[in-house]
Amino acid sequence: MKPVQSCQALVFFILISCATNYCTAENTKECKQKGGGWMNRKFPIVQVFNPATNKSIATFNDSSAQHLKGDVTTVLIPYIFLVVFIIGLPSNGLALWILITKTKQLPSTLLLINLALADLFVILFLPWRIAYHLLGNNWLFGEAFCRISTALFYGNIHSSVLFLTCISADRYLAIVHPFISKEIRTNTTAYCVCGGAWLLLVLSMVPLYATQQSYWIDNLNITVCNDGLPVSILKFYRPFFICEIVIGFMIPCAIIVFCYVSIISTLIRNDVTYGHAIMATVLVLLVFLVCFTPFNVTLLIHIQMKSSDMYYYTMICLVVSTFSNCIDPFIYYYISEEFRNKLKSLISASRNETSSGKSDQSILQSSSRSEANPPCVRVNSSTPVV
Repeated sequence: MKPVQSCQALVFFILISCATNYCTAENTKECKQKGGGWMNRKFPIVQVFNPATNKSIATFNDSSAQHLKGDVTTVLIPYIFLVVFIIGLPSNGLALWILITKTKQLPSTLLLINLALADLFVILFLPWRIAYHLLGNNWLFGEAFCRISTALFYGNIHSSVLFLTCISADRYLAIVHPFISKEIRTNTTAYCVCGGAWLLLVLSMVPLYATQQSYWIDNLNITVCNDGLPVSILKFYRPFFICEIVIGFMIPCAIIVFCYVSIISTLIRNDVTYGHAIMATVLVLLVFLVCFTPFNVTLLIHIQMKSSDMYYYTMICLVVSTFSNCIDPFIYYYISEEFRNKLKSLISASRNETSSGKSDQSILQSSSRSEANPPCVRVNSSTPVV
């Protein structure tokens, strides 16, 4: 079987799997929780009647409470987020600046600019997630900001996937169909694709904006943000999570695998000197699969299970997915020799300006010293002294 045919078969298999998983999730009775609710991508908040106060209080079961108070969620996760923030902020910021100011605005450049923006948005909202976890999963910043930060955080993770998909399709057209791509790969098309992607992301996050995300948990004395929802709300979220997996990962994953496998097969057929490009393409594909597959697989399993432990593993896999935001600059920007040359020239120019500034400063300092302390005149014996 030819590589392209193999890839098409793989894409077809993934799409069939998407449909099968969706239908299974729709019809299975095991997803129902006793009491009419559904277990989804959250720790379920249980309402318990307190006879002392004659009111219902919100609590977690023992497993959920143990996970939220454990070292993984209060120590390991925030410190991993901190590493992603420290690496991702300067690398994406510098890459974005060079792409905007020093690079010709081609369709591929516009897609890379939007990918850098999407990665930066995720990274810029990490400090609040770090603070939340370090405080023992206790949210102190209010309900409104909990909704905003949750929607932007999750939304921009999916925006990275969408722009990675667009970049793979753009490279597929440029390499596999170079003659057809001349008419399709225009700046106007790139602007429309990017605008459509951002609009789709904004609309997809409406459920997170529209529902309460922070809840006070009485038995833990903390306010969770997006990590726990009442059972009645979880039922409302179930279709949202199904669409999130299918549209936000499975379909993009199928497109990315198809595009990059086709690119690799085309490069191998045409010329063996493309070894560097082939290795770079394989690296891009592996990074995408390693970063995003665990999160979406555990999420899919969690939707169909009644276990808080699966959401715990989903949280860990979500952290792994954010590594993509600090790896992307190195496999999409800094791996390019042209980009590295622009960066080197920028650093060289900065050093020259700094050294020139220091030289000017030393000249001024020397001049100042000369005026303050004029040179001594040697007096000869024949010179009259007044």
